[in-house]
This record gives sequence, structure tokens and C-alpha cells, in this order.
Amino acid sequence: QVHLVESGGGLVQPGGSLRLSCAASGFTLDYYAIGWFRQAPGKEREGVSSISSSDTYYADSVKGRFTISRDNAKNTVYLQMSSLKPEDTAVYYCAAVHGSRFGSYYYTPTTLFEYDYWGQGTQVTVSS
Repeated sequence: QVHLVESGGGLVQPGGSLRLSCAASGFTLDYYAIGWFRQAPGKEREGVSSISSSDTYYADSVKGRFTISRDNAKNTVYLQMSSLKPEDTAVYYCAAVHGSRFGSYYYTPTTLFEYDYWGQGTQVTVSS
């Protein structure tokens, strides 16, 4: 059974850093694209970053501040967040989809409708 678990959220001051982890179980990440999404209160869930076998994507709002990476040996994807702002406050979710859905392991999906599996989310609060 596919299972994703996010961790690493918390309370951080503006300008601070956090590293989120998305640990997968029940499958190996090798042929999956992984995306990070976030949802703030009263707002729609939005894409933050995603990674395929060969490419990465970042939303304009996080470019230069967030870095996505994957460690297939640990079956984990990370989101390093730096220079955090109050507007980054949200519940962060990771999601996974097998590359065969798109006929390519190099395609980097960016919208939530392209993902099949979701974690339960981790809260990130940026506040002084």
C-alpha cells in the first residue's frame, strides 16, 4: 500500500529555515515524480515544487529560496526552505505519481490533479 509521511514542519521566525521530509513506504520512489504543495487557511492548495527523474520545478514565489531533492536510497524527498516569509505559512503536503502515467519518467508534473498519492501534511508557521 502506497504511503507518504511528511515531517519537519514547525514554527520558525521570518528569515529562518526548515527542511521538510517526505518518506515513502509500500513502494520505491525511483520511478515516481514527487511534488510538494501547500494550503493556507481559506486558500486553494497550490504547487510549490516538484521533482522527476531528471528535472525540478519551482513556483515563482519560492524560486531561489526553496530546494527540492531526492534520496532514492532512503526513499525520501526533501524540501529545504530558506529565507522563510510569513506568507509561506501553510500545511505542506507531498504527493507522488508513477511516471508511467505520463509515458515518461522525465516529465515533472506541477498541478495537484496530476498526482495520485498524498500524505497527511505537516504544518509550517512563519511568525515572529
